Amino acid sequence: MARRVVIVGPAHPLRGGGMSTFNERLAYAFQEAGDEVEIVTFSLQYPSFLFPGKSQYSEEPAPAGLTINVLINSINPISWIRTGNYIRRQRPDLVIFRYWLPFMGPALGTIARIIRRNRYSRLLAITDNVVPHEKRPGDVPLTKYFLSSCHGFLTMSRSVQQDLERFEPDKPNVYLPHPLYDNFGAAESKLEACQALDLDPSYTYILFFGFIRAYKGLDLLLQAMAEPALKGRTDIRLLVAGEFYEDAAPYLELIQKLDLQDRLVLRADFIPNAEVRHYFCAADLVVQPYKHATQSGVTQVAYHFDKPMVVTRVGGLSELVPHGEVGYVVEPYPEAIAAAIADFYTSGKGEAYARNISRYKQRFSWSRFVQAVYDLAERVKL
Repeated sequence: MARRVVIVGPAHPLRGGGMSTFNERLAYAFQEAGDEVEIVTFSLQYPSFLFPGKSQYSEEPAPAGLTINVLINSINPISWIRTGNYIRRQRPDLVIFRYWLPFMGPALGTIARIIRRNRYSRLLAITDNVVPHEKRPGDVPLTKYFLSSCHGFLTMSRSVQQDLERFEPDKPNVYLPHPLYDNFGAAESKLEACQALDLDPSYTYILFFGFIRAYKGLDLLLQAMAEPALKGRTDIRLLVAGEFYEDAAPYLELIQKLDLQDRLVLRADFIPNAEVRHYFCAADLVVQPYKHATQSGVTQVAYHFDKPMVVTRVGGLSELVPHGEVGYVVEPYPEAIAAAIADFYTSGKGEAYARNISRYKQRFSWSRFVQAVYDLAERVKL
């Protein structure tokens, strides 16, 4: 049975990184299942003084074959009312909100309450975070306002599911692992990738990928590069690819202090989708040295390109990276991170990890994710 589905969250023309990519890929997955899909996104996601990056908007072309309606201004209540009424009148079978930050609670919660007046649409929320990484006054009431407006919830890590159940213990929820990011193109050889990025292919590269924020632990990885286990490895380069979403000065000072300038390639810009595969294919190992986390789309990009990983034992990262099978799960300390990287390059496990990844990643299909959404929708009470 074909359904009408509306996804509410970041999408083109926003360059929301993983969230925009996820929402667009999810829309394609619903289309592949035969559903009619629309994404409703933001005309303004953050006021400029709250946005840490250089630009909120993408320079890439809009994704082909998707209906994306730009309606929501996060700080304009009139737009919330208009958006809610627009979706309410359509009477979609499913409305899927993307919730990641209490700041969005008033806008998304108001839109959801208006949609509910049609007494027909089932309102689900994919909750990336319930308790935010960077806590601020007002987080709890704003989160409660949004969560209370929904019928059911999807989480992509067990830790977020536990947080959610403290807020909404009686509503149905389901844990669904983050699906595979398979929309960045086919893999290429290391030589081709290095040529595309103007990198010397004679070095081996470990990759830190994504927006640079305090909780992602780049400072731990920089310190790991100076640990005795790695300090003498002049053949290894750390490739950092991602825009600073906070002050870059402390990181640059740490690089100077640890004398890492010649062992580091810093590409501190937003990485467009068309270039993502170059960075992953140039790397031998992907490192996520997070200090705390829920889940990470970086893991699923690494899986797509069959890249072994080092992740820290925080949040939901270890749920998706079985230690000793597809990579390493370590404590969030420089010594532990350095030891795992050194073991990868001395133990010869890389090929075995890559083979295991090619099998393990089959469980992260988008069709499986969509079916779980359908199943959850059947459990909710209007």
